[in-house]
Amino acid sequence: MEPNNSPFSTLHSQLIHVAVVDDHKIIADGLERLINESGIACVIGRAYSVAGCWELLKGEQPEVLLLDISMPDGNGIDLCPKIKKRYPQVKVLMVTSYGELATITRTLDAGADGYILKNSEPEELLEGIRTVVSGKRFLCEEVHATLKNNESGPIELTRREMELLQLIADGYTLPEQINKMCLGYHTIRSYRQKLNIKLDAHNTVQLLQNAKALKLV
Repeated sequence: MEPNNSPFSTLHSQLIHVAVVDDHKIIADGLERLINESGIACVIGRAYSVAGCWELLKGEQPEVLLLDISMPDGNGIDLCPKIKKRYPQVKVLMVTSYGELATITRTLDAGADGYILKNSEPEELLEGIRTVVSGKRFLCEEVHATLKNNESGPIELTRREMELLQLIADGYTLPEQINKMCLGYHTIRSYRQKLNIKLDAHNTVQLLQNAKALKLV
């Protein structure tokens, strides 16, 4: 097969190749549109779960992987070092809503090349892509300020997260949690995953141990 020497092909090869992994399709859509319209990068693949991320990486590896923390079948913090081990050339830029110091620190310790919050300006995201692909670490302004202040303070849980944590501590089963909180299965599951991430837990026993150590229950 002869190489494609069209202007479009040449331009495409000069752009930074990016992949997006986020469990919310509307966010993934917005990120892809922003990146493709930037003139500096293009999205070559998308996934919405940990399993989907592995399938994506089996094909063409991106130069930069935009990775969310919370996903339906795992989380980006645990996934990051596995990606870096198997695909060390891929730069991982975490794009998330988690702004707590403990979560930021855990993520960077896991090998992430950068960390940016979803409420950051679009220019920060593009700057982050350029920065990590050059081999440097990137932190958005808010994350940089959090690390600079280095004030761990108490872990911040929302009212709903605290309510669920207390139900778990009281021994309520998942169906009972759903009934008590008047929420759906997927919503409860999302809150539980956020609790696991914030409290650095992988199971119920560890979750409750860490919560008790922090005097949350």
